[in-house]
Amino acid sequence: MAAPESHHLTRQIVIAMLTGMVLGVGLNQLGTMPWIQMFLVDGLLQVAGSVFVAALKMMVVPLVFVSLVVGVTALSDLKALGRIGIKALALYLATTAIAVTIALSLAGIVGPGHGFDAGTSTANFSGKEAPPLTQVLINMVPTNPVAAMAEGNMLQIIVFALLFGVAVTMSGTRGKHVLNLFTDLDAVIMHMVEWIMRLAPYGVFALITRTFATQGLDLLLPLAAYFLTLSAALAIQLFGTYPLLLRLLGSLNPITFLKKMRDPAAFAFSTASSGATIPVTLHTVEHKMGVKNSVASFTVPMGATINMDGTAMMQGVATVFIANVYGIDLSLTDYLLVVLTATLASVGTAAVPGVGLVTLTMVLGQVGLPVEGIALIIGVDRLLDMLRTMVNVTGDCAVSCIIANSEQALDQSVFDDPAAGSVEAATRHAIPTPPTP
Repeated sequence: MAAPESHHLTRQIVIAMLTGMVLGVGLNQLGTMPWIQMFLVDGLLQVAGSVFVAALKMMVVPLVFVSLVVGVTALSDLKALGRIGIKALALYLATTAIAVTIALSLAGIVGPGHGFDAGTSTANFSGKEAPPLTQVLINMVPTNPVAAMAEGNMLQIIVFALLFGVAVTMSGTRGKHVLNLFTDLDAVIMHMVEWIMRLAPYGVFALITRTFATQGLDLLLPLAAYFLTLSAALAIQLFGTYPLLLRLLGSLNPITFLKKMRDPAAFAFSTASSGATIPVTLHTVEHKMGVKNSVASFTVPMGATINMDGTAMMQGVATVFIANVYGIDLSLTDYLLVVLTATLASVGTAAVPGVGLVTLTMVLGQVGLPVEGIALIIGVDRLLDMLRTMVNVTGDCAVSCIIANSEQALDQSVFDDPAAGSVEAATRHAIPTPPTP
């Protein structure tokens, strides 16, 4: 299914983002007026934005479960499933390790936090203990699949969907009846996703406007070095690492890829949740980049769960920033611990806004830094969370394309078509041109 008026929708989303930023900053300057805060910022904008995010989240569980079951059954060779899983896990962990290494290197050069007065912060932060890796592995298997779906536990949903899809494949004629049902459900759910995407400009406008109306730009000044260092690191990962991997490992045009990332990037920026962006990411990977559902249905939800490149970069820069603020020198061993811990901490991390602050407590604890230092960066974390979610989602799409290309599951004509995803392009790719007599 192709989203209608794809280019018009992208243009509308970009306009909504820019307009929301400008209006939000303006409202922040008028924040002393009670009616603006009560009726507009905490009223209309909050309701509209929250309803839009809720609608996206509503589609995540049914879309991932149904699409993954259909994708697994589409694999004629079940060994390919294991191959795809190993490739996805290896690439996701590798890109996360590269990301945190870039972040630590850049932070070491810039040195954010030098001269920062920690005493000016009155914020408090109570750290939550992150679960050990062994517990994460145990929790991957659901004791109650229905409860896993109700709670949105993505790793458990993926495991159950994989097992269910394999069982359908191996059930012969009876399994085909079940597959027909899921194939029809997949088409119906994608139509629902299309409806939500039509409302995207309004939802994005409400979310962006309220974020900047609440945060403003004044918070950036005391933390300018930290903010700019992390932003630069994210830009290197987004425009350097991913394009390079696409070219070297997938022989794909990175410029074409980045152009097609506009929609999921806009959704990721506005929602700050790679989990809520799954419907848009999956649609883009399949219909605009040409990745077959058998690969995309597995790599996209898996990436939204374990691929946290942007979050790992935040943890790297924040670690150096907090160490500089408290005057604590980090050794080479400490830096290696940060790389390892931040990479492993991304596995099983919920794809929701602000989760990076929770896993940061584990990273700081590994190198003996005070968890209270997180209070220093809370003020700007919301804006940076939006940026790093864009990086996370871009990584999901890049890895999906690379794996699909290695499995001969990528339609190169769709990937190269700048209009892919439109009604006309869908018709052109779906119906072959008859030979000329």
